[in-house]
Amino acid sequence: QVQLVESGGGLVQPGGSLRLSCAASGFTLDYYAIAWFRQAPGKEREGVSCFSSSDGRIYYADSVKGRFTISRDNAKNTVYLQMNSLKPEDTAVYYCAAGPLCTWLAGSYYYWGQGTQVTFSS
Repeated sequence: QVQLVESGGGLVQPGGSLRLSCAASGFTLDYYAIAWFRQAPGKEREGVSCFSSSDGRIYYADSVKGRFTISRDNAKNTVYLQMNSLKPEDTAVYYCAAGPLCTWLAGSYYYWGQGTQVTFSS
């Protein structure tokens, strides 16, 4: 079965770091664009980052540029999101998604994980 499973969320202090993982099964990630989205209560789902397997391009939302890094481990069929210098506005449920190309449109993606919670605590 096709599945994406996120992990690595938790409670983080101001300026802290977390590393999120997105493990795929039932398909090979290197055939897809892999994106991270997040959604905070009362807010729209927001694209965070995307790794384009076809050309190796990487995209970041302006809000996370310079703080977050997306990467892929083909051997483990896993995508990561390293989050540094975390801020209160980073609090959200984070989802990974796989689709045909990198876009900021959530509806473009084929597969979604169930999400992992990232909570800021001062």
